[in-house]
Amino acid sequence: MDLDVVGRMLSTLPADDDHPYRTGPWRPQTTEWKADNLDVVQGQIPTDLDGVYLRNTENPLHPAIKNYHPFDGDGMVHVVGFRDGTAFYRNRFVQTDGLAAETEAGKSLWAGLAERPSLSLMDHGWGARGRLKDASSTDVVVHNGVALTSFYQCGDLYRLDPQSLDPLGKETWNGAFPGEWGVSAHPKIDDATGEMLFFNYSTEAPYMNYGVVDANNELVHYTPIELPGPRLPHDMVFTENYAILNDCPLFWDPEGLAQGAYAARFHRDMPMRLGVIPRRGGPDDIRWFDCEATFVLHWVNAYEDGDWIVADGFFQEDPSPADNGMGDKWQRAFRFLANDRMKPRLHRWHLNMVTGEVREEQLSDTISEFGMMNGSYGGRKHRYTYAATSKPGWFLFNGIVRHDSLTGTEEHYRLEDGVYGSESSMAPRVGSTAEDDGYLITLTTDMNQDASFCLVFDASDIAAGPVCTLRLPERISSGTHSTWAAGSDLNDWATADDPATAVGL
Repeated sequence: MDLDVVGRMLSTLPADDDHPYRTGPWRPQTTEWKADNLDVVQGQIPTDLDGVYLRNTENPLHPAIKNYHPFDGDGMVHVVGFRDGTAFYRNRFVQTDGLAAETEAGKSLWAGLAERPSLSLMDHGWGARGRLKDASSTDVVVHNGVALTSFYQCGDLYRLDPQSLDPLGKETWNGAFPGEWGVSAHPKIDDATGEMLFFNYSTEAPYMNYGVVDANNELVHYTPIELPGPRLPHDMVFTENYAILNDCPLFWDPEGLAQGAYAARFHRDMPMRLGVIPRRGGPDDIRWFDCEATFVLHWVNAYEDGDWIVADGFFQEDPSPADNGMGDKWQRAFRFLANDRMKPRLHRWHLNMVTGEVREEQLSDTISEFGMMNGSYGGRKHRYTYAATSKPGWFLFNGIVRHDSLTGTEEHYRLEDGVYGSESSMAPRVGSTAEDDGYLITLTTDMNQDASFCLVFDASDIAAGPVCTLRLPERISSGTHSTWAAGSDLNDWATADDPATAVGL
């Protein structure tokens, strides 16, 4: 491995920190690395694996004003690039406005998700509720050759070179970016059209907007979506002709909002509503379908089947688990991050666009989340979902499950105890001819070896274990979302002597 340190950030976190989401598998990094020719510790890098795996993580630098939530941490993006049977690695902090201000101050300036906004030391901020720091630490996608990071509760989109991770500033869409509302995490890329679909939300009417950015990075559609009140949507999905938005019955308690508190409450007597809108439709074109009450944090895919819209996502059996007195104070406080408490399972919704009928079915008994699929099948009928299983009581991934929706069968791969994975992205093989003809990529946080590795699986046979394992320079923090971008979608990738160099955007 050819290794260089390219940057370090100053942290004021205490040496005796005991917060479980700032220590152990969530111990933040402060060093930025440049690593070429990664060491292969097992197997061989496939020569038909070509492109970049990007993953976002939370890396706090300062103690919270009062109560730290793991989604408050500053964004850091990791990239592992594959070309010609070799691999490189980079990691960089996302240079947000909030990070710059807190770096200068040497402390936290904004209240986090588990704190009242009134605790913020600044009179401005970002986010759907306002006065939050936009950490841009939740999601990452690649659109029009540029990596875009985004924040859980809406904010700016930060542009990064997807190969070098050099900062390219904030997205503007030539002055059309909705700066007051921002963009939610989980903008969706349609590989077939090059479009990016997105939504945002707020405590102000109409409470949601929906938009489309075309393949040339122009905002070509932006329309209000009227909701009954402030909501907490997190994800969306699309088909060839429609976008599917949601109004879930888990949202900020109105009485609490009136007192300046942002506590989410699940309303079990209310349906979950799915809103189907033509991809360039207006507010009068949306059609709402009442479904069984739940909260869907993440969707997988949707497609059209005759008169039906078919959408796959994760149905939570208990979106708001009660404190059962089990576990330590941290497990009880963060039970809303524990999948064994919320019990999400892969689920399918059928929405009839002619009759309005709704049919639902549970696709799997396995508790899993963070589902991914072959991105080239986005909006089209898919067969395979790759999801993460979790360590009981914690927001940590301990394995991968591959679900076959045609046969209803599953394959599992369980990581060794003390090893935790990432959201696993599917990378189609160069010249692939089938949906599962490619590789599944994940990064691990290995507490046993105090190290991190990149694992590459055959996407058609994950139970066989990784086909190769690469060592990273340092143990990385656990985190949230990832994406894959093929080399054919990256500027100068095939012609550059060094594919990790900046593309000069």
